Amino acid sequence: MCMKGLAVEKKKKRMANKANSQWNIQSMWHQFHHPPVALNCPHNGQQGTSVRLNQCNSVIFFIFFYLHPECDWNIYRFGTLLFRRAAFGTSLAAASSSSSSMSKTETETLHMAGGTHQLNGGAMAERSTVEDVFDDSYREKEGPKPPMMMVWRNVILMSLLHVGALYGLILLPYASFSTLVWTAVCYLFSGLGVTAGVHRLWSHRSYKASFPLRVFLALANSMAFQNDIYDWARDHRVHHKHSETDADPHNATRGFFFAHIGWLLVRKHPDVIEKGKKLELTDLKADKVVMFQRRHYKLSVVILCFLVPMLVPWYFWGESLAVAYFVPGLLRYALMLNATWLVNSAAHIWGNRPYDKTINPRENPLVAFTAIGEGFHNYHHTFPFDYSTSEFGCKLNLTTAFIDLMCFLGLATDCKRVSKDMIAARIKRTGDGNYKSG
Repeated sequence: MCMKGLAVEKKKKRMANKANSQWNIQSMWHQFHHPPVALNCPHNGQQGTSVRLNQCNSVIFFIFFYLHPECDWNIYRFGTLLFRRAAFGTSLAAASSSSSSMSKTETETLHMAGGTHQLNGGAMAERSTVEDVFDDSYREKEGPKPPMMMVWRNVILMSLLHVGALYGLILLPYASFSTLVWTAVCYLFSGLGVTAGVHRLWSHRSYKASFPLRVFLALANSMAFQNDIYDWARDHRVHHKHSETDADPHNATRGFFFAHIGWLLVRKHPDVIEKGKKLELTDLKADKVVMFQRRHYKLSVVILCFLVPMLVPWYFWGESLAVAYFVPGLLRYALMLNATWLVNSAAHIWGNRPYDKTINPRENPLVAFTAIGEGFHNYHHTFPFDYSTSEFGCKLNLTTAFIDLMCFLGLATDCKRVSKDMIAARIKRTGDGNYKSG
């Protein structure tokens, strides 16, 4: 009778699971938050962590959650946390708190009030994150605009760079397969130094990185050669705080060319310099990695942006110096520059505005692809504190996948995220009506 009753009970459970075609994240959370087996695990200093799944099953479970076509952000996050818990013994509750501190009690509006940034039900975020919130109190000065002053050194260097990149394009058919792979590796490595490093970490403080990860991202940023971390982050915060005004370093209302590259060929508008000096940048000054890179920036650029990309293929697999210099060197560098510039230009001009139709930044999938995740720009300017810069996780967003991997490895924590309710409320209030889920 007991066996028969058990069989009947199992059959009922199977029928219930079959009838429920949608995943229930709450029931799954309860099921795995109270596992039957307890193991002691010293990971992250936590003892007696309960683990239900072995590591192999955890990998399968995580991959399913990650790739399931109906997997929304909550399910994806749960799968990630479950994998971390089973594989490393990290508490689900602790991991949830560290990876999504924005999602529980955040307010439905992001605003400035008396110099504070209100998040998490009234709790004040780090002071540095206030500096990337749009300040509508700024007014452009009346009267004629100051004359544009050309920086001829930049004009000449940028011209030579792009001529060299074109020659690298001509040499592309002569490059070995290993050199092409190396070029792609350098492109992605330098790109992460911009996207995961100086942008999402140092400009917006959207997550926290360990010392080894910060060193890795600083080296990658030097290979990208787009100004040192301190200057880049300062200018980017000014861009968010005074977007599409005279105080915006690459004001897109001045046209595509100016927003793309022209802003680098002329002197900064006086308001850009003035507003940059008023920003609170103590977080950057206190970061030893940032300041070390700033002190040794020129040397690091020569080594990482030019010598390393050239010498590795020449030394290890006998690539010609010409191909090694012009393909993984200049061509890769020019492509990465233009991918970043497209975020300032194309993503401020072409695309939909599903989250906030009152601002210029747009959702541009092509830019997201080339800039490894930075093209969801309407979302990013609406929610600048979100570490993913997108509602849709890793879709066309290699940078988010990289940060998630770093969290999984314990090298990154405290990834700030926007709740679904907050996103839906903003879409309803200020969206342009072109929202598409997923």
